[in-house]
Amino acid sequence: MILLFALWEPMGGVIWNIESSSAELALYLAYGFGWGLILASTFAIDHFDLFGLRQTWRYARGVEYQPPVFRQPILYRIVRHPLYFGWLVVFWATPTMTIAHLFFAVATTLYILFAIQLEEHDLKKAHVEYNEYKERVPMLIPAVGRLFRKLVTRPVY
Repeated sequence: MILLFALWEPMGGVIWNIESSSAELALYLAYGFGWGLILASTFAIDHFDLFGLRQTWRYARGVEYQPPVFRQPILYRIVRHPLYFGWLVVFWATPTMTIAHLFFAVATTLYILFAIQLEEHDLKKAHVEYNEYKERVPMLIPAVGRLFRKLVTRPVY
């Protein structure tokens, strides 16, 4: 990934250029949704731990680090990797797809798919409940319908 950024050179050519104002607006809204999902996903699982801030703060205070427990906040009940899904939306939701942007989107998508394999391997080792979670929640394509079905079938008191 570092090489992709370091050796990047512009490439000409347009794959698609959407000029419909409503379609363009939809793509910009999807793009904004992707960024919002990225941010929300980090806070849902522990933003400060994810970026190493909690570890640094605890170390500076001389407090032993305790890894976070395995939790399933709402975003993580819809899709196992909402953070990665958000990145994919950001990379692909564009009204103008150039050859350079397509190359970048494909390369980062492949990188994310590879990273998921490594992350899930570690999560299985660290949390025994991860296998059951993996069977229940889709990896990258959100199962929004499952969430609503669960809300509707809940008893009302």
